[in-house]
Parts: sequence; C-alpha cells; structure tokens
Amino acid sequence: MTSYVLTLIGNADSVPLEPVHIERVFQCLGLQGRIDWLAEREACDLFFNSRLSAEVITKKTRDVLSGSTIDAVCTLIEGRRKKILISDMDSTVINQECINELADAMGLGLQISEITASVIQGNISFSEALRKRLELMKGMEEKFLATVYEERITLKPGARTLVRTMSHHGAFCVLVSGGFTYFTNRIASRLGFHDHHGNELIFKDGKLTGEAKNPILGRSAKLNTLMSVCDDKGLKLVDVLAVGDGANDIKMIEAAGLGVAFHDDTGSLRKQANAQIEYTDLTALLYIQGFRKPEFVFT
Repeated sequence: MTSYVLTLIGNADSVPLEPVHIERVFQCLGLQGRIDWLAEREACDLFFNSRLSAEVITKKTRDVLSGSTIDAVCTLIEGRRKKILISDMDSTVINQECINELADAMGLGLQISEITASVIQGNISFSEALRKRLELMKGMEEKFLATVYEERITLKPGARTLVRTMSHHGAFCVLVSGGFTYFTNRIASRLGFHDHHGNELIFKDGKLTGEAKNPILGRSAKLNTLMSVCDDKGLKLVDVLAVGDGANDIKMIEAAGLGVAFHDDTGSLRKQANAQIEYTDLTALLYIQGFRKPEFVFT
C-alpha cells in the first residue's frame, strides 16, 4: 500500500468544489480517507492508502469528475513541497507567444504562427523553427520589442502568486524560455523569479540580423538548466517542480520530480507529465504542493 494525497481544485466563483464531488471520488476509488480543505469551495486534499498507481488514481478521478471542470492531481505525500520552480514563459506564465506577437506587429503573423504551432506540436525541432522564424523577421526594428512588451504581453492568472509564494517559502524560481531574453528579463522581474534564461537576438544598426546568439535554448537546454540549478543548490530532481505547455518542455517535465502540463491544448505533454492542470489557474500548482490559501503571497 502506498500513501497518497489527491488534490481536487475548482473555482469558488464559477465552479465551486463541493462535498458531492469528494463523495463521488471516494465511491469511484472504493476508498475512505481523510479530507483537508486548503481553501473553502476551491481546493482540498484527500489522504488515503492504495495499491493503485498515482496515474491510475488520477485517471479514475478525472473520469468520474468529467464535465465538472475540476482539476485532480495525485502525488505521494512525502516531499510534496518543492524547492525549485522552473517554468516556461510563453503561454505558461504569460498569455502570448512573444515571437508571434512580434511577427504580427510586422505583418508576418500567419507565417510565423504556423511555424510556432508546428514546434509546439513537436513536428519540427525548436532550433530549426527558430531559425526559420527569425529569417522571416530579418530587418525588424529593435523598437518593436518595447512596443510588443508594453502593448501586447499580459500575465496568466495566478502567475505572480505562484512565484512569489514559492519564493517566500524558500524555493528557488527560474524562468526558462525558448523566447527572447528581452522578454524573460522583464517577465522574471515582474513575477519575482530569481533567474531567467532565453535566446538573445542579434541586432545591427538597430535592426534584426535574422539570427540569435548560439547556443539556441530549446528542449535540451531547458533540461540542462534544470540540472545545473539542482547542482548549484545541492538539490535533487525530486525537489523540482517544472511547468510548461508544449513539446519544447518535454525533457524538463520528464526529469522533474513534479512535472506539470499546464493548459496543454495540443496534448504533447500529457504522457510525460505526472500532473495536468486543464481548468484552473497557476495557483493550482500551490495547492498540489499542499499550500493553504492563507499561505499565498498576493503582493
């Protein structure tokens, strides 16, 4: 028998978590256990022992709650709170894909977004896709970066609370992106990340040369960053929470103790991740670590 905690997460305003949902889950699993509310009508932990795997428990729970837009994640009780947060940027902690926004500002939106979709789905390598996109954007004026950041980039709900709360409770938080350092630097500062990594664009006379500095930060580089942070902090992979939304995040998601596919519309991460958040916001990542809402940092 293994000791598990199953976290159920709803939305207190739109889709509240009710006792009936908990009853349905316990009946489905044929179990009894202890219930601990993390936030009234929003999130709770169910503690129990089972011979089933966490994956099977999660699937059964999601099936019985199908149609209720309630997220469910089953993890081991031991080591729930992670000491490192490593997060993708585009479509994970911000609502946009920065390169698509840059392209749209240049009138190249359709061409660039098609390439972006291909790499998110895993149809072409990230480095190949980046080179193709940058070649199309050659000649872009550097001022477009500021325009896009100021006018088009918005934060995902719960992003700031996730990072600030984990940092406040001692975790080291890293933003790692196949996007550009111009954006990672600013988003990391706004959200409270300790460090950030991205690709650096090359400009000459104020215009994009169509290149980025090597090495290109893609799937392997994200994993390498994760490993490097663990080494620097003297921590293990099991101490890491990694979150992303697409194929470019697969390697770091696979390696992390808790790998989360967040609003993964393409389905490219679901098999590799040991947690999926489909309906709720980024504060769900706090609940699945056992944080209570009064412990959240909202400033």
